[in-house]
Amino acid sequence: MSRIPCAAFLFAIGGLSVGLPAAAQSIPNLYPFPNENGFLATYNIPNTPIDLTGPFFQSLGTNGRTCASCHLPDQGWSIAAAKVKARFEATQGTDPIFRTNDGSNCDHGIDTSTVGGRRKAYSLLIDKGLIRIVITVPPAAEFRIVGVANPYGCNDVSTLSMYRRPLPAANLRFLSTVMWDGRESSTQTGTQKITFATNPGDLLANLAHQSLDATNGHAQASKPLTPQQQKAIVDFEMNLVTAQTADYRAGALNADGANGGPSMLGAQTMPAFFVGINDPLGGNPHGAPFSPIIFNLFDAWTAARQHDAVGQDDGDDRDSRRASIARGQALFNSKPIVIKGVAGLNDDLNLASIPGTCGTCHDSLNVGNHSVSAPINIGAGDLTSPLDLSYLPVITLENVTTHEIKMTTDPGRALITGLWKDVGRLKGPILRGLSSRAPYFHNGSANSLGNVVDFYDKRFSIGFTPQEKQDLIAFLSVL
Repeated sequence: MSRIPCAAFLFAIGGLSVGLPAAAQSIPNLYPFPNENGFLATYNIPNTPIDLTGPFFQSLGTNGRTCASCHLPDQGWSIAAAKVKARFEATQGTDPIFRTNDGSNCDHGIDTSTVGGRRKAYSLLIDKGLIRIVITVPPAAEFRIVGVANPYGCNDVSTLSMYRRPLPAANLRFLSTVMWDGRESSTQTGTQKITFATNPGDLLANLAHQSLDATNGHAQASKPLTPQQQKAIVDFEMNLVTAQTADYRAGALNADGANGGPSMLGAQTMPAFFVGINDPLGGNPHGAPFSPIIFNLFDAWTAARQHDAVGQDDGDDRDSRRASIARGQALFNSKPIVIKGVAGLNDDLNLASIPGTCGTCHDSLNVGNHSVSAPINIGAGDLTSPLDLSYLPVITLENVTTHEIKMTTDPGRALITGLWKDVGRLKGPILRGLSSRAPYFHNGSANSLGNVVDFYDKRFSIGFTPQEKQDLIAFLSVL
């Protein structure tokens, strides 16, 4: 497939052109934005151009930011660290995303008066696409913070600074909880848990609350959003379905019977989705059993997989790539994983070892997140992570009853519930549009999809072969 030039459009968001003319009022529906593996597109459910004039794209605070400062269409409606770095270089660190309230590593003891000072102050945002999230320890928490070793100076033990990736503002119809730590789907914040019985009303209310919190916090609004503005933002977001639409080698991801791309995601998966749809622990409200066949997008390319023997290249690059993608999908669905030491699974079920697959935790069909609220700790923020976490703070917690000590780079959901068992637990994100929004995990510790696969391989001693790693990366890159 030829690399279609997409730079004919310049798109001004947050003071920086990223692909559409500054005067543009809309993005054509299914407009392809290039990334390192192919093209990403967004399907607008009304099947109309994506309107760029509504509150989502308006500066509603005092610091120049909009929702689109951290949720851009060419980056899966999140941000990619490489493109944040380009924004810094293009604006010398004056783009609205670079603000000290949460864009800097700390909000005191920093110098933003020079380009060099700004580069240092915003290094985590530039290098990892991380926003600083500040949360106060709940007053009745089952733990206390006994130490914070923050390399950037934010060492407060009552109000903690964590560093997290902005989640996509698209594919929201598939959410079973809002935010990494579920704080926008929690009674502790005045929102509600998302359930089959209350959905989608719960989701809409939570997203409206989140839009208000985001504008007050990230945009430093001097007055709250009106109900009309909240509704306009939520309605806009709920209509966005984004996914990789083409691969440079495999071609269009809905070609020859395949069902990849955002149109298929919107037209086929969405009407069938419901909270609990494929929960492996019996949470399906209809009582249907769990199926490990999470993705079937590229079943039609199985013929290419059979034609192109593993490790052989018959000269047809397209068929070879499609074969690899199909093999990767099969691995996602079937490769055995022995799940150990995962808080939220092993401890809650009182099982030291659980036989599973990728789909045990990524069970939503053709989407890849958990279909019910199920925060877990896979270890991506633990000091024992096989990935480099040296750029993150080390937070030491003590259980007030047992005096047990835990050390982590992010207490996760425990800062919302106050529960000791929730330390480090976070939700899993939707797995569509991955190629557009590196790095990965809540803390950006995986710079590439290869790093993601390596993490799981080491963390759970899976034993992927080099070919299996290559195939799984190929599959994840076209979601």
